Amino acid sequence: MDVLEKTATLDVTESALNTVRGLLIQKEVPDYGLRVFVSGGGCSGLQYGMALDAAPSEHDHVIEKENVKIFIDPSSMMYMAGATIDYEDSIMGGGFKIDNPNAVSSCGCGTSFKAADGGAAAGGSCGTGGGGGCGC
Repeated sequence: MDVLEKTATLDVTESALNTVRGLLIQKEVPDYGLRVFVSGGGCSGLQYGMALDAAPSEHDHVIEKENVKIFIDPSSMMYMAGATIDYEDSIMGGGFKIDNPNAVSSCGCGTSFKAADGGAAAGGSCGTGGGGGCGC
């Protein structure tokens, strides 16, 4: 995996940047950025989310490389420090993948995780992080 953009807190691969760029062109919003966030939910307590956003909020961390912007709010950055955002394309379909050193366990779907600091929200159906029956 080639990492093009590295800050003190987050890495973004070339594949992820190319995919975001393609999405912005496809949706006809070339000046938007990709918002990446962590919220309570999922079967492991926390889950990743992504959305296209017109502009960063006042306190967002902004990563910009090759005219692609990624916005991450400070609360989400606490859970994502040191993570790598990648995009993988496979025969089973493609998707963004976040390799997060702060996750002590994750669901089989890869979008739900439990943080090392126990910051997982209450709830979720599998809780073990094993992915069985989580419904992701």
